[in-house]
Amino acid sequence: MTVAALAFYAFSIVTVAAALMVTLSRNPVHSVLWLILTFLSSAGLFVLLGAEFVAMLLIIVYVGAVAVLFLFVVMMLDVDFEELKGQMVKYMPLGLLVGVVILMQLALGIGAWTSADGAMGLHQAPTPDVAQVENTRALGMLIYDKYLYLFQLSGLILLVAMIGAIVLTLRHRRDIKRQNVLHQMWRDPAKALEMIDVKPGQGL
Repeated sequence: MTVAALAFYAFSIVTVAAALMVTLSRNPVHSVLWLILTFLSSAGLFVLLGAEFVAMLLIIVYVGAVAVLFLFVVMMLDVDFEELKGQMVKYMPLGLLVGVVILMQLALGIGAWTSADGAMGLHQAPTPDVAQVENTRALGMLIYDKYLYLFQLSGLILLVAMIGAIVLTLRHRRDIKRQNVLHQMWRDPAKALEMIDVKPGQGL
Protein backbone atom coordinates (compact mmCIF):
# COMPACT_ATOMS: atom_id res chain seq x y z
CA MET A 1 0.00 0.00 0.00
CA THR A 2 1.40 3.38 -1.02
CA VAL A 3 1.79 6.46 1.16
CA ALA A 4 -1.00 8.23 -0.74
CA ALA A 5 -3.41 5.35 -0.04
CA LEU A 6 -2.49 5.36 3.67
CA ALA A 7 -3.01 9.12 3.84
CA PHE A 8 -6.37 8.77 2.07
CA TYR A 9 -7.62 6.16 4.54
CA ALA A 10 -6.32 8.16 7.49
CA PHE A 11 -7.98 11.40 6.38
CA SER A 12 -11.21 9.54 5.51
CA ILE A 13 -11.42 7.80 8.89
CA VAL A 14 -10.71 11.04 10.75
CA THR A 15 -13.30 12.92 8.67
CA VAL A 16 -16.06 10.39 9.28
CA ALA A 17 -15.23 10.03 12.99
CA ALA A 18 -15.09 13.80 13.53
CA ALA A 19 -18.38 14.27 11.66
CA LEU A 20 -20.02 11.71 13.96
CA MET A 21 -18.62 13.48 17.01
CA VAL A 22 -20.08 16.78 15.78
CA THR A 23 -23.56 15.31 16.14
CA LEU A 24 -22.91 13.14 19.20
CA SER A 25 -21.06 15.63 21.42
CA ARG A 26 -23.08 16.94 24.34
CA ASN A 27 -21.16 20.21 24.57
CA PRO A 28 -21.73 22.59 21.59
CA VAL A 29 -18.20 23.98 21.96
CA HIS A 30 -16.79 20.48 21.52
CA SER A 31 -19.03 20.02 18.48
CA VAL A 32 -17.54 23.12 16.85
CA LEU A 33 -14.01 21.88 17.58
CA TRP A 34 -14.84 18.51 16.00
CA LEU A 35 -16.26 20.42 13.03
CA ILE A 36 -12.93 22.22 12.61
CA LEU A 37 -11.16 18.84 12.59
CA THR A 38 -13.62 17.65 9.93
CA PHE A 39 -12.78 20.64 7.74
CA LEU A 40 -9.04 20.08 8.15
CA SER A 41 -9.33 16.38 7.23
CA SER A 42 -11.46 17.26 4.21
CA ALA A 43 -8.80 19.74 3.14
CA GLY A 44 -6.24 16.92 3.34
CA LEU A 45 -8.43 14.83 1.02
CA PHE A 46 -8.58 17.71 -1.45
CA VAL A 47 -4.79 17.94 -1.39
CA LEU A 48 -4.56 14.24 -2.22
CA LEU A 49 -6.91 14.82 -5.16
CA GLY A 50 -4.62 17.54 -6.48
CA ALA A 51 -6.97 20.43 -5.65
CA GLU A 52 -4.66 22.48 -3.45
CA PHE A 53 -6.51 25.71 -4.14
CA VAL A 54 -9.84 24.28 -2.93
CA ALA A 55 -8.10 22.85 0.14
CA MET A 56 -6.63 26.24 1.06
CA LEU A 57 -10.03 27.89 0.52
CA LEU A 58 -11.60 25.32 2.82
CA ILE A 59 -9.08 26.09 5.55
CA ILE A 60 -9.16 29.87 5.16
CA VAL A 61 -12.92 30.34 4.72
CA TYR A 62 -14.49 27.57 6.77
CA VAL A 63 -11.89 26.99 9.47
CA GLY A 64 -10.64 30.56 9.70
CA ALA A 65 -14.00 32.33 9.46
CA VAL A 66 -17.14 30.20 9.62
CA ALA A 67 -16.06 27.75 12.35
CA VAL A 68 -14.58 30.55 14.47
CA LEU A 69 -17.85 32.48 14.08
CA PHE A 70 -19.79 29.41 15.21
CA LEU A 71 -17.48 29.07 18.20
CA PHE A 72 -17.94 32.71 19.23
CA VAL A 73 -21.74 32.50 18.88
CA VAL A 74 -21.96 29.28 20.91
CA MET A 75 -19.71 30.66 23.67
CA MET A 76 -21.48 34.04 23.85
CA LEU A 77 -25.08 32.77 23.85
CA ASP A 78 -26.60 32.02 27.23
CA VAL A 79 -28.25 28.71 26.35
CA ASP A 80 -29.81 26.37 28.91
CA PHE A 81 -28.34 23.07 27.75
CA GLU A 82 -30.26 21.04 30.32
CA GLU A 83 -33.54 22.19 28.84
CA LEU A 84 -32.30 21.38 25.34
CA LYS A 85 -31.31 17.88 26.46
CA GLY A 86 -34.79 17.34 27.88
CA GLN A 87 -36.38 18.34 24.59
CA MET A 88 -33.94 16.09 22.71
CA VAL A 89 -35.03 13.08 24.76
CA LYS A 90 -38.66 14.00 24.11
CA TYR A 91 -38.23 13.94 20.33
CA MET A 92 -35.71 11.08 20.23
CA PRO A 93 -38.10 8.42 18.78
CA LEU A 94 -39.13 10.68 15.90
CA GLY A 95 -35.49 11.55 15.19
CA LEU A 96 -34.48 7.88 15.17
CA LEU A 97 -37.32 7.08 12.78
CA VAL A 98 -36.24 9.83 10.38
CA GLY A 99 -32.61 8.64 10.63
CA VAL A 100 -33.57 5.05 9.80
CA VAL A 101 -35.58 6.22 6.78
CA ILE A 102 -32.64 8.30 5.50
CA LEU A 103 -30.23 5.36 5.97
CA MET A 104 -32.60 3.08 4.05
CA GLN A 105 -32.77 5.59 1.20
CA LEU A 106 -28.98 5.85 1.11
CA ALA A 107 -28.67 2.06 1.07
CA LEU A 108 -31.13 1.80 -1.82
CA GLY A 109 -29.29 4.50 -3.75
CA ILE A 110 -25.84 2.98 -3.21
CA GLY A 111 -27.14 -0.51 -4.04
CA ALA A 112 -28.55 0.65 -7.37
CA TRP A 113 -25.44 2.67 -8.27
CA THR A 114 -23.95 1.83 -11.64
CA SER A 115 -21.08 3.52 -13.45
CA ALA A 116 -21.72 4.41 -17.07
CA ASP A 117 -19.19 3.82 -19.81
CA GLY A 118 -16.87 6.78 -20.24
CA ALA A 119 -17.91 8.40 -16.93
CA MET A 120 -14.33 9.21 -15.94
CA GLY A 121 -13.74 10.91 -19.25
CA LEU A 122 -16.84 13.04 -18.74
CA HIS A 123 -15.64 13.99 -15.25
CA GLN A 124 -12.31 15.23 -16.62
CA ALA A 125 -13.81 16.91 -19.69
CA PRO A 126 -14.63 20.36 -18.20
CA THR A 127 -11.04 21.03 -17.11
CA PRO A 128 -7.79 20.78 -19.09
CA ASP A 129 -4.98 18.38 -18.30
CA VAL A 130 -3.39 18.99 -14.88
CA ALA A 131 0.06 18.50 -16.38
CA GLN A 132 -0.51 21.45 -18.73
CA VAL A 133 -2.54 23.88 -16.57
CA GLU A 134 -2.52 24.01 -12.77
CA ASN A 135 -5.84 23.56 -10.98
CA THR A 136 -6.10 27.19 -9.82
CA ARG A 137 -5.86 28.53 -13.37
CA ALA A 138 -8.16 25.80 -14.66
CA LEU A 139 -10.76 26.70 -12.03
CA GLY A 140 -10.51 30.37 -12.92
CA MET A 141 -10.89 29.62 -16.64
CA LEU A 142 -13.90 27.44 -15.88
CA ILE A 143 -15.71 29.97 -13.67
CA TYR A 144 -14.75 33.28 -15.26
CA ASP A 145 -14.64 32.18 -18.89
CA LYS A 146 -16.95 29.27 -19.68
CA TYR A 147 -19.58 29.86 -17.00
CA LEU A 148 -19.11 33.60 -16.46
CA TYR A 149 -22.77 34.58 -16.88
CA LEU A 150 -23.99 31.80 -14.59
CA PHE A 151 -21.42 32.81 -11.97
CA GLN A 152 -22.50 36.46 -12.15
CA LEU A 153 -26.15 35.41 -11.99
CA SER A 154 -25.55 33.35 -8.86
CA GLY A 155 -23.78 36.32 -7.25
CA LEU A 156 -26.73 38.56 -8.17
CA ILE A 157 -29.17 36.09 -6.61
CA LEU A 158 -27.14 36.03 -3.39
CA LEU A 159 -27.03 39.84 -3.36
CA VAL A 160 -30.81 40.09 -3.77
CA ALA A 161 -31.29 37.51 -1.00
CA MET A 162 -29.00 39.47 1.32
CA ILE A 163 -30.79 42.77 0.62
CA GLY A 164 -34.16 41.07 1.10
CA ALA A 165 -33.10 39.65 4.47
CA ILE A 166 -31.91 43.10 5.60
CA VAL A 167 -35.15 44.78 4.48
CA LEU A 168 -37.35 42.15 6.14
CA THR A 169 -35.54 42.34 9.47
CA LEU A 170 -35.00 46.12 9.55
CA ARG A 171 -37.16 47.84 12.14
CA HIS A 172 -37.15 51.59 12.82
CA ARG A 173 -37.75 52.12 16.53
CA ARG A 174 -38.69 55.63 17.58
CA ASP A 175 -37.64 55.14 21.18
CA ILE A 176 -33.97 54.89 20.18
CA LYS A 177 -31.86 57.99 19.61
CA ARG A 178 -30.08 57.58 16.28
CA GLN A 179 -27.19 59.48 14.79
CA ASN A 180 -27.94 62.09 12.15
CA VAL A 181 -24.71 63.03 10.42
CA LEU A 182 -26.15 65.92 8.40
CA HIS A 183 -27.76 67.39 11.51
CA GLN A 184 -24.40 67.24 13.28
CA MET A 185 -22.62 68.92 10.35
CA TRP A 186 -25.17 71.73 9.98
CA ARG A 187 -25.50 72.56 13.67
CA ASP A 188 -24.89 76.11 14.88
CA PRO A 189 -21.92 76.31 17.28
CA ALA A 190 -23.58 79.21 19.08
CA LYS A 191 -26.57 77.01 19.97
CA ALA A 192 -24.64 73.83 20.56
CA LEU A 193 -22.24 75.29 23.14
CA GLU A 194 -23.20 77.06 26.35
CA MET A 195 -20.69 78.82 28.59
CA ILE A 196 -21.45 78.57 32.34
CA ASP A 197 -19.64 80.69 34.90
CA VAL A 198 -19.25 78.47 37.95
CA LYS A 199 -18.38 80.41 41.08
CA PRO A 200 -16.21 78.86 43.75
CA GLY A 201 -18.15 76.98 46.41
CA GLN A 202 -21.29 76.60 44.27
CA GLY A 203 -22.54 73.69 42.25
CA LEU A 204 -24.10 73.66 38.85
